Amino acid sequence: MCSLVQKYNIPGPRYTSYPTVPYWNMETFSGRKWKSTVQQSFNEGNASEGISLYIHLPFCESMCTFCGCHKRITKRHDVESPYITSVLKEWRLYCDLFETRPRIKELHLGGGTPTFFSPDNLKRLINGIFRNADHADNYEFSFEGHPNNTSREHLQTLYDVGFRRVSFGVQDYNEFVQRAIHRVQPFEKVKEVTDWAREIGYTSIGHDIIFGLPFQKMEHVEQTILKTKDLMPDRLAFYSYAHVPWLKGNGQRGYKDTDLPTGEEKRAQYEKGKRLLAEVGYHEIGMDHFSLSGDTLYKSMQSGALHRNFMGYTASKTQLMIGLGASSISDSWYSFAQNVKSIEEYQHLVENDIIPIYRGHILTSEDQVVRKHILNLMCHFESSWAGQDMYFDKLNEVKDRLREMETDGLVVVSENHIDVTEKGRPFIRNICMAFDVLLHRNKPETQLFSMTV
Repeated sequence: MCSLVQKYNIPGPRYTSYPTVPYWNMETFSGRKWKSTVQQSFNEGNASEGISLYIHLPFCESMCTFCGCHKRITKRHDVESPYITSVLKEWRLYCDLFETRPRIKELHLGGGTPTFFSPDNLKRLINGIFRNADHADNYEFSFEGHPNNTSREHLQTLYDVGFRRVSFGVQDYNEFVQRAIHRVQPFEKVKEVTDWAREIGYTSIGHDIIFGLPFQKMEHVEQTILKTKDLMPDRLAFYSYAHVPWLKGNGQRGYKDTDLPTGEEKRAQYEKGKRLLAEVGYHEIGMDHFSLSGDTLYKSMQSGALHRNFMGYTASKTQLMIGLGASSISDSWYSFAQNVKSIEEYQHLVENDIIPIYRGHILTSEDQVVRKHILNLMCHFESSWAGQDMYFDKLNEVKDRLREMETDGLVVVSENHIDVTEKGRPFIRNICMAFDVLLHRNKPETQLFSMTV
């Protein structure tokens, strides 16, 4: 495994979209085209499956250096109400595009720190969204909670407006590692909020754990997994720290590359953690995710409904996903669009009745087929091009790129099908890169992505 880690540990996308953001074509994109694809997708999917909403709440009281999200560090809570006003105005601008009331199937609050906002303001946000929308059948609402500032009132208030899933960022329980990433939170605090969520009635509680953090050793990962077993969250994100110090504002320049575990050490941390999780009943879901058999994520994998988008893995697919808030990314299935990142610019545009996007991409027919293959690989570890609708011109080049991976035992490729082996699952990002025709057509001259291992 070590030699494979050395061979395949290269910069690569995490494929929450295809094409990935650096390869979006702005020359063919426009706000008019974006609105048109939103309307098309809404008309095709709203009645049958509903739509998804992602709401970006960007404020945090302190900087966590492992985080690559767009955020604003502040202790001023007077920013909450004006920001919610802007988000609700943006939502109305989208609703004006629709001929019927939207039915919301998925709603996720991300950040930043959603629980930076007071319970009353979060309730105002959700109630404001549903003044112009209805609940779809079997809807699922979720939010990300910081264990240090998620109160029982937060959990109860969001439960009362329909939330049944919450994920808590744990990262690592070792205090030295926590101090390095500026995220100090004791196990007792995580246990408290997890217990509160269960008592209130949340049906899916998740924890996020990271391996490969600065100064993190194997014993730290083991300790974190063993403590996690004491709480048994319904699902886990157990993923690799993304070291991207060239991005502005993430604080990762505060430690050196030599402070990080090597690629081999990171892979060993992951394999050990995976074994420990399997011993107590967690199932591996796609890439870097695990769940118990009773969770909707596992059930969706079993039924073939597992999906991946800008929110990560989801238990079902909606054709239209609208991102609200500064820096949010939306997906109409036919195109992508991202909002401006500056909070002030975002609020200014919305106040002037302008949907606040600043870049996007209209998917070509080739993009749409490649996207399906990458989704299949990410969600099901297989794909097929037996049907004409899954064929694309560069397929022979993809097969050429897969040959060495097949020799290394990572994949099995037949005339019309690819299967990822158990040995190949840790390298799923590399396997997807073989299909990424835009990446190979325009190889970056500078590093854009985190390392794949």
